[in-house]
Amino acid sequence: MKYFVVDAFAEKVFEGNPAGVCLMNDWISEELMQNIAIENNLSETAFAVKESDHYRLRWFTPGGEIDLCGHATLATAFIILNYYEKHLETVKFNTISGELTVNKQDDLYELDFPSVPSEEISVTDHMVSALGIMPKEAYLNRDLVFVLESEEEVKNVNPDFAKLERLPEGLGVCVTAKGSEFDFVSRAFFPKLKVNEDPVTGSLHCSLIPFWAKRLGKQELVARQQSRRGGTLYCKHEDMRVKMAGKAVLYSVAEINIGLEKEIL
Repeated sequence: MKYFVVDAFAEKVFEGNPAGVCLMNDWISEELMQNIAIENNLSETAFAVKESDHYRLRWFTPGGEIDLCGHATLATAFIILNYYEKHLETVKFNTISGELTVNKQDDLYELDFPSVPSEEISVTDHMVSALGIMPKEAYLNRDLVFVLESEEEVKNVNPDFAKLERLPEGLGVCVTAKGSEFDFVSRAFFPKLKVNEDPVTGSLHCSLIPFWAKRLGKQELVARQQSRRGGTLYCKHEDMRVKMAGKAVLYSVAEINIGLEKEIL
């Protein structure tokens, strides 16, 4: 099958978050999708099959299937809209998290995702030990979200990944703060999914956008994920939905060959 790697939320290669994309005519087994994701060793590999006027989409990390992924959705839409269905400006995906839409707007790709509420929780000694810093506040949705004092603290936080993996709360861990050049900044860690730091995490912004929209009193925000690669997201809060837009760049096109070794050789 054709296999693409796209740098999502990136203005040029080696920025943003790389995602694997496999567009298939028919579904393969979950075991095979999981093995491909492990072999690719990216934070996400997306698998999509066209069904009528939409695509069904699933996302696999090296540590298992996940319920929502922003950058791999953007990457899949980028491939479909630029290489498979160039006449389209919009692509719809049916997923475990409901219908997701991506709209092409010049060189930006805007994702329409569900808004995710967060519940404030108490900061525990285990959390402080794992982060290596005392957060101002802690929140829980699918993931743990820690609000830090400053953008500088977000840049410099150096968590203990083994301790993060043992935290009972949350799937991933996010640290965030009000930004200077950007409205807010963040970093994301997913050791429970065999991904220590995720470069740019769209799904986390489903909770970060409504949080910062309320705190800053504005519905349109520009966010920056401050990983080593870095990525910028142009965000809108619209009641029960959030929109996040970013650019994408094709890094590679390849073919995955399984069971064809003798033919190739």
